[in-house]
Amino acid sequence: MDLQTLSQLFASTFSPDPNVQKMSELQIRKLGGQEGMITNTLQIIGNDNVDLATRQAAAVYLKNRVYSSYFVDTNARPDQVPIPPSDRNNLKASVLPLIAASPNRAITVQLAGALKNVVARDFPEQWPSLVAEVKKLLDSGNIREVHAGCVAALEMVRAFRFRQNNDILPKVVEEFFPILVNIASQALSNPPAGTNEEVPTILHLILKTYSTSIILQLSTHQQNSDSLVPWGRLLFQIINLQIPKDVVPEDEDERERSEWWKAKKWAYKILGRLFHRFGNPSQLPSSLQKDYAAFAQHFVTSFAPEIFKVYLQQVELFVSGQAWLSKKCQYRVFTFFTECVKPKSTWALLKPHYETLVQSYVYPQLSFTPAKQEQWETDPIEFVRTNVDEYEAFDSPVSAATSFLFSLASNRTKTTFLPILGFINQVLQAKPAAPQRYGALNMTAALGPFIMRHPDVKGNMEQFLLQHVLPEFTAPEPYMRAVACEVLGTVIKTGLKFSDEQRLHQAFTAVANSIDDAELPVRVHACLALTEMVVDSTIVKNAVAPQVGKVIQTLLKLSEETDIDILNHCMESMVDTYQTELLPVAAELTARLCETYARLARESQTADETDARGVDLDSIMENDVNEDKTFAAMGVAKTIVTVVNAVDSSPEILAQIQEIIIPIVVLTLEAKLLDLFDNMYDLVDALTFKLRSISPNMWPVFELTYKLFKSDAVDFLDEMLPSLDNFVSFGTEMFKARPDYVQMVLDIYQTSINSDHLGENDAVNGCKLAESMLLNLRGTIDDALQPIIATALPVMDKAETNGLRLANLNVLVNAVLYNPAATLHILDQAGPGTARKFFDKWFAAIKVEARLPRVHDKKLSVMALCALMEMDPANIPQSVQEGWPGIVSGALKLFQEYPKAVQARKELEEAFQADSDSDDSDSDSKFLNMNEEDDDVWDEDSAYVEMLANEGQRLREKSERAAAGEDVSDDEEEEDIEEELGYISPLDNVDPYVSFKQALTAFQMKNGHGYQLATTSLNPDQQTFLMEVMRLADEHAAAPTS
Repeated sequence: MDLQTLSQLFASTFSPDPNVQKMSELQIRKLGGQEGMITNTLQIIGNDNVDLATRQAAAVYLKNRVYSSYFVDTNARPDQVPIPPSDRNNLKASVLPLIAASPNRAITVQLAGALKNVVARDFPEQWPSLVAEVKKLLDSGNIREVHAGCVAALEMVRAFRFRQNNDILPKVVEEFFPILVNIASQALSNPPAGTNEEVPTILHLILKTYSTSIILQLSTHQQNSDSLVPWGRLLFQIINLQIPKDVVPEDEDERERSEWWKAKKWAYKILGRLFHRFGNPSQLPSSLQKDYAAFAQHFVTSFAPEIFKVYLQQVELFVSGQAWLSKKCQYRVFTFFTECVKPKSTWALLKPHYETLVQSYVYPQLSFTPAKQEQWETDPIEFVRTNVDEYEAFDSPVSAATSFLFSLASNRTKTTFLPILGFINQVLQAKPAAPQRYGALNMTAALGPFIMRHPDVKGNMEQFLLQHVLPEFTAPEPYMRAVACEVLGTVIKTGLKFSDEQRLHQAFTAVANSIDDAELPVRVHACLALTEMVVDSTIVKNAVAPQVGKVIQTLLKLSEETDIDILNHCMESMVDTYQTELLPVAAELTARLCETYARLARESQTADETDARGVDLDSIMENDVNEDKTFAAMGVAKTIVTVVNAVDSSPEILAQIQEIIIPIVVLTLEAKLLDLFDNMYDLVDALTFKLRSISPNMWPVFELTYKLFKSDAVDFLDEMLPSLDNFVSFGTEMFKARPDYVQMVLDIYQTSINSDHLGENDAVNGCKLAESMLLNLRGTIDDALQPIIATALPVMDKAETNGLRLANLNVLVNAVLYNPAATLHILDQAGPGTARKFFDKWFAAIKVEARLPRVHDKKLSVMALCALMEMDPANIPQSVQEGWPGIVSGALKLFQEYPKAVQARKELEEAFQADSDSDDSDSDSKFLNMNEEDDDVWDEDSAYVEMLANEGQRLREKSERAAAGEDVSDDEEEEDIEEELGYISPLDNVDPYVSFKQALTAFQMKNGHGYQLATTSLNPDQQTFLMEVMRLADEHAAAPTS
């Protein structure tokens, strides 16, 4: 195709007519596999006579085509045609000059994305000249070529940033970083007053390149002083740089996004990363000690004090109004200060300054600023979202200031806590203006969990509330009413008890009145506080009971207005607390919740469809348009589950609610909203399990589940399994009438075992489903027996984990229980020695206690052995007759261990119940460190980072061994297989002792010779134990059934 026609096609991809746009995209896709297409696209991108929009469309196509088809593996889709070699060569020859000549940033970004994917595939073997080409650009006197060289260096680093133990990235670093630091230093030697925008852009790119290179590791070159010193000097120089006002925008939001402040942000980020990941010896995980211990010791001694000094200077300048500091930079400063709290060496630097920092830097952040006032007035929902959701704005200065406060209070409690509280009291006693009072109370709310655990402070909190908090409920400033609710709710949640009913009533009345406040943020905080009071106090619970319908309606309205997940938690608590009161309105409540869920799900779907254009990893990582909607939908779904649990005492209402819920399940599954599948299958599981039946309208969900498993949701078997098990367990009549349904479940099992895309955990789930079929559909799935056995037999040798070995063995044992004669016949027909091999494996497991560890495993094997004893001797294959007498001794071995397993399960159930009933309160030591000494602090967070690092190291080593062809069996690492307390089966109501006695009697009558061999081969201890088992059988048979 000629260039002009291709240009017109690209131009048509942004036509206002969607039909024209679609036709053009389809035409381009058809041409995509033709040789020369990439070459022509490159010519269009580089042609100054073509309009920019068309060139940009061509650049987007190029990046996406390279991402999807530069390299195509054997599992490629039919429409995935690899880029021909000639086009690949032209691409590598053209991409760097095109970046250098790029007319705008939008095209540069697309070309850079294409370059990164080519580098990831071809460098260094298929593109050995790349380093020299990039160096030539960096050494150029033309600033646009230098810029292109910086872009290329960044993309080369990005291509290898996540690869473990690769030697390419360290070599790239060593080749380019000395050049890059020199370019940056020279650029800074000219004052920034100039109008050249390329200088800060180049600085930004260079620093971003360094930051990207240290995501996982710090190369030996970077640890060396020859690299560390010039880079450190550059970073300090950029941080200390005073940028004249006339080279950055006046508007603060625009200034934050300017290239100069982006460069500063990356400088702060690099120094923080170097300290946090590699340069903090007291917190350095043991798995990183070998590579970084020496560097960490040098860094914390030589560099950390200088970083602290520079950061402190920047804060002083900012606080005094002499310099501006962007929000991202402030976040990094706070984060570094927080990192300085635990290590002894950096705490010594911070300790003399912490009070000043809290008073002059933390407190103003938490006060009610003009920016907060503007947000309250223009977007109250966003104000609440950032105020109550700790993850919503985790990278903001306010969030980082709060984290710094937490770290001081929890890690250096003895030194810092009382002085910080003293400052709060001092502010409030002075009765300043509302914004300052807000700051002090905001700090109190943040520190509430610590205050209520401190032995010297918690007793004073009630008086503090009466004096400083309750009066604010009538303040004219609405934000004071909101923070009063927040403080009250926090301290009640963490253990405050009012000394008399009058004070409790005063607090409750204040909160109850605030639920009707004119301002939305006040209403939200009032609902949160009221929920805590209801959960904590029987008096408040009883007072709210007559009005609980109104409270729920308020919560629903607020939830619909704001989509804030925490309100769903409030609703769950209320529904759980007032189960009886809400029964009459449960259906109406469910309908409202389902409407909200459906709206959020559709909005999430729309956002997903919009996001689908961002195909590469970076686009996906940066695109979170639909996350809020998805999380909000998850929260609503959890609330619906709570309603289901609350009404399970009334099957009629539950059945009514089920019919309201089914449409949102179908909506989610049909729309393939994978992020919400977990929640929907929780609902299906709860409904079908509690009703112990499958309604006609629920069967389409079963069919949809099968279709999805066979297409988009093959890796969701873990989420689907409980629901599928319920369909089989409680829908037996439908399975008897619908052989196609049996075939669907059978296919899911076979796919779970045979699919290359699924792992052993999925295979275990498939085995559980096969078990469910064999146990629940006995006598009705004879045609499925042979394929089930044929699927399970190869797994006996292939299974790598104990979990799959046991699950697969249980499938075959279930087959014996289902129909012993047919199963033995199928095993015998499967090949010489197959039946004997199965029996050997089975009895080897019976003889080792840990191989059949759970009550179900033991009972299942006992029942299957009973089925074998009851067989007609004529149906016993010759191949296993020799071992037949061992059946009785095998059963006795299981009975020896059975009581112990029953007792262990009972203790586990009691422990689980006790854990559920106990207060979910964390120990004080997690919150407070009362040590007098200023030693290094090692807390739960430190231990968690250590665990993650060590686990990462273990997985890397395992991956390396696997790549080297070594055995990487996890036998020694596997944990014991524990009881599954939620698992139920038809065997639960079967008494194995009674069944065994009946089977032994049948054995004696049907197969006297076999019986005699089996019993006479028992040793005296076994014979004695056999009599005990028979006695227990009589005892159990005589006992009334409970």
